[in-house]
Amino acid sequence: VFQGRILARRSVGQETRYEVEVKTRYRQRFPLVSKEYLWVPNTCGCPPLREGGEYLLMAWRHVNHEQTLNRVLLRPDGYARPWTPREERLVRGAAHSC
Repeated sequence: VFQGRILARRSVGQETRYEVEVKTRYRQRFPLVSKEYLWVPNTCGCPPLREGGEYLLMAWRHVNHEQTLNRVLLRPDGYARPWTPREERLVRGAAHSC
């Protein structure tokens, strides 16, 4: 789970690749760097993320069986909400209760 700002969007084959500035990390199960590519396995724009927008994103690390592909994946039905001060209060409260 992390807060990120969408820098760019590009269709690559049957997928969409977002370049994301990682602003804040929460419940980090895998390391993230300050800029990541976030992959969505479709080109329909689901979930809809706009360039310049900030979001709270729940993504997964996807590694294929051959260990040759390692990327951050956001499923089409994944959690992606526009970032608001309310989101920050909710996330910080959940992090402290763990």
